Amino acid sequence: MYPPKFDYYRAHSVDEALSLLQQHGDNAKLLAGGHSLIPLMKTRLAQPAVLIDIGRIDALKGIHVDGDTLRIGPLTTHADIAASEDVQQRAAALADAAGVVGDIQVRNRGTIGGNLAHADPASDLPATVLALGGEIDVQGPNGARTVAADDFFQGLFTTALEADEIITAIRIPTGGGTRVSAYVKFPHPASGYAVVGVAVALELDGQTITSARVAANGAFECAKRLSGAEEALSGSTASEETIAAAAQRAGEGFTVDDFMSDIFASSEYRAHLLAVYTRRALQKALDRA
Repeated sequence: MYPPKFDYYRAHSVDEALSLLQQHGDNAKLLAGGHSLIPLMKTRLAQPAVLIDIGRIDALKGIHVDGDTLRIGPLTTHADIAASEDVQQRAAALADAAGVVGDIQVRNRGTIGGNLAHADPASDLPATVLALGGEIDVQGPNGARTVAADDFFQGLFTTALEADEIITAIRIPTGGGTRVSAYVKFPHPASGYAVVGVAVALELDGQTITSARVAANGAFECAKRLSGAEEALSGSTASEETIAAAAQRAGEGFTVDDFMSDIFASSEYRAHLLAVYTRRALQKALDRA
């Protein structure tokens, strides 16, 4: 199916993009890699009258190390993130997730900013940024602000990003060399989306897990932290027993109705997968210690 007609503008700066958003209001959508928006337009689930292409704003691209923080431009592609030595060494879970997004075409065109803004519940990056304690810098007509990942993902395809705002950076704390992290998922065999995916980030002091952040996607309407697993890990010795106990508590605080359900995987099956993949993600992370 072909999308309805629309006007196309190419923005050359963030300020120009913001000006165009204000000018066209609710009729406008931002276009970055296009792997989320274009399919919606082809099926006419989205029918913007105006597309504002921000894909060539160089200031929104690239990966930079700033002390104990990784600063990633929102137009940085999944392929570039997965291949980055800085990301692999400082935020391995993010490299894991970026490397399994879609297929090679999607990874070479899709962007981290577009992925987070779209907030597909089965996407790989939201839970990873959440587990890593990331922050999202956004800019709008009222100025710039920073939103913690804990507050960014609010529901099904819903975020704290306002319609007239643009993501300008994703910042990931690196843990100062004491953190290990990992991401694993059970992919849908047709789409590659996560039926359930789990990201973990552990701070270690020798064999002691001093703090833990664990998050999941695919299981719920949006990326969510798994507080039961985090409590089981924090202050515990890294061991098979600790991993097993944390996995058993992965679904704590959720009812079966909280889990997504579809023709491929029921809510009960997703709840089972959540425990399995929490265990696998923890083992993968600790193997990196």
